[in-house]
Amino acid sequence: MALAKRLVQPFERCIHKIQKNRYRRYYVSQAKRNFKALPEKKYLTKEQKHEIRAFYKELTGERVPLIWHQYFYSRTGVYAKEYLPTSLYRMQLMDKANMDPYRDAYVDKNMIDVYLPMARHPHAFLKRINGYFYIDNEPVSLQDAAERLHNLEGAIIKPSLASHGIGVRKLTVKDGVTNIDHMTLPQLFNEYGNNFVIQEFVHQHERLAALNPSSVNTIRILTYRSDMEVIPLYAVIRIGREGKEVDNESSGGISTKINSDGTLGKYAFSDAKDGRFEKTDSGIVLEGYQIPYFDKAVETVKRCHYQLPFFNLIGWDVSISPEGEPIIIEWNIHTELSQSAYGPAFGKNTERIINELWGRENTHDPYW
Repeated sequence: MALAKRLVQPFERCIHKIQKNRYRRYYVSQAKRNFKALPEKKYLTKEQKHEIRAFYKELTGERVPLIWHQYFYSRTGVYAKEYLPTSLYRMQLMDKANMDPYRDAYVDKNMIDVYLPMARHPHAFLKRINGYFYIDNEPVSLQDAAERLHNLEGAIIKPSLASHGIGVRKLTVKDGVTNIDHMTLPQLFNEYGNNFVIQEFVHQHERLAALNPSSVNTIRILTYRSDMEVIPLYAVIRIGREGKEVDNESSGGISTKINSDGTLGKYAFSDAKDGRFEKTDSGIVLEGYQIPYFDKAVETVKRCHYQLPFFNLIGWDVSISPEGEPIIIEWNIHTELSQSAYGPAFGKNTERIINELWGRENTHDPYW
């Protein structure tokens, strides 16, 4: 057995090295395509290239690709050596920070009220977890679920294990028939599969709704836990486009920086093919616009982070109720970074976080 293990391990390391290089090439080529699509381009100077390489060489011992720094510099007009290359973030830092094997069970949207009972969440009318139905966290049959939701208004349905706004739709039910392609509830349940949630539609504070009335415009806060301290790294607000029901950038939404005092930055950004926005589709000028109760949202996610000890780096999606209470909509540990909207994701904590994480085992893949 020991001999077989000694023979197999070098082969496995070789395979993983090939996979690692393949993923690195994928992320680099993706960044190059995004850079090529930009209408205006800025190029790094020789001095800037040297500064970036020296900075990351000292922290990681590795030579990082420069394409992300060039991309963010071009988009924002602001140079910073601390921009995180996506390959470094996704392939190493993310999985050093978080226990990836526990991800799916914890980030299941059906479990957020179970793990974080101290915070406010959208009320779930119905959960389906691994094919089982629950109402108020009590098991029910398919027949009971259909009967209890026979008439329903003000709801949304969404997959509980998906992200990027995939499958999120408004839902009404009248006499057992839904507004979604006139399907019956059992047909809709079958359409969404074994893992989904039907929740109340979140009613947001009027100042958030004013940014785009058709979508819930969520605050994204990135937090990092270091021992007994939870550090808010950045906050942005994601704003939907006119008539859209979701605010994700992947669905055309825009994001802009939230300053520490709750005011917005000057520019918002969408995907790589769009430029910068100074106003929302509803006509609101972004710069200086005040997000209500932002300090309460930050304190809420900091308090919640302590309850998730397997994960040191978390992206939180938060809304604010009409009464000013933070509502935790969801959280994730494979969060995309909003470096166009905010700037370097780890900011002044970049050196500290990389130094703390670099010696950790990569929980997703021990050979990485």
